[in-house]
Amino acid sequence: MSHLATGQDNAEAETRGLYLHVPFCAKTCDFCGFYQTTPTAPLIRKFLDGVEKELGILSGRGPVSTVFWGGGTPGLLPPEAIRRLGSLISGFCASAPAEWSVELAPGSVHPERLAALREIGVTRVSLGVQSFSPGLLEAIGRPHTVRQVETVYARIREAGFSSVNLDLMFALPGQTEEARAEDVRRAVSLHPDHLSTYCLTLEEDTALWLRLAKGAGGFSREAEAIHYESTWRQLAECGYEQYEVSNFARPGHRCRHNFNTWRMGSWYGVGPSAASQHDGWRGSNVADLDAWTEGLSRGFRADRDRVATTPELLAQDALVFGLRLNDGVDTGPWRTVSPGVAWKRVDELVGWLEEEGLATRRGDRVWLTERGRLLADAIGVEIMEAFTAEAAPV
Repeated sequence: MSHLATGQDNAEAETRGLYLHVPFCAKTCDFCGFYQTTPTAPLIRKFLDGVEKELGILSGRGPVSTVFWGGGTPGLLPPEAIRRLGSLISGFCASAPAEWSVELAPGSVHPERLAALREIGVTRVSLGVQSFSPGLLEAIGRPHTVRQVETVYARIREAGFSSVNLDLMFALPGQTEEARAEDVRRAVSLHPDHLSTYCLTLEEDTALWLRLAKGAGGFSREAEAIHYESTWRQLAECGYEQYEVSNFARPGHRCRHNFNTWRMGSWYGVGPSAASQHDGWRGSNVADLDAWTEGLSRGFRADRDRVATTPELLAQDALVFGLRLNDGVDTGPWRTVSPGVAWKRVDELVGWLEEEGLATRRGDRVWLTERGRLLADAIGVEIMEAFTAEAAPV
């Protein structure tokens, strides 16, 4: 599938990534729907042994340029486990990744773990702050304090990582526009290299979803749009370039790993529940540590939602995710590698978006206006329907 990715005009698309899901959390945040379990020494050993087996199954698949550890809470791993994982992944990648990101929660940041992460070659840390308001942190069940954020941020900077990202969330229960603006101001005052600002998404059956379903308050689409626009303006004024609906960076600090996925490149997903896209298919590992390791013992992985990544499917998703980027997407290469798509319907949709002031087109390149980016999710649904309509018999 890499020949499709290299058809894009963005250098980040030429990377091949590896995503590692570390499924351990000390406490489940009220909004979180990701697979996780409580860490114990035996479970951590079982996880490490499973990673070694899965990387062995994947061996010989070609060089990896970017690595991303998510979770869960990767920072809960003890230093010796971090070093073992680092050795396994470095051996798999063959050469040092150009970018190696790790998500950390404020409560898991300790000097010994930071030293181990630097030792294995991590270049980028993403710190899950979510908010600088004690009341809002409590409302979403986030188990850290504002003081912790400020303390551990200083530790991360002192450790010497090349790039530091802060994650913020907005449209939180009870959050006012003033509180949102203060969160952004506090984040910017720390001078991070990158900021990710996500609108709260309620995952069904999470503690927060259940609480709000009982009438504990929610956010309207109109209020969400105000928070989006205000955040974009505020960060632009502070010198952060928006390059994707939810991501902002100083020059040279865009997340290359994410670019690869948005541009429909290849990546290997390792660990329970990790998603993959490579060698003509996509799918995800089973979301259960025991079942994942049992499958690996039989040489088996990625048994959920496995589908063939046809050129038509990749072209569809390249538009859906590419239009979330401020640079948009060049449809030219996809028209070449996806001749099975009757592009007339897609072009008609793009024409309608232009008429409505939601998109701009120059040649084969299409990008959304600011108003269009506010409706990126809905536009993505329209794109998928356009592709489906083209695939249906007349």
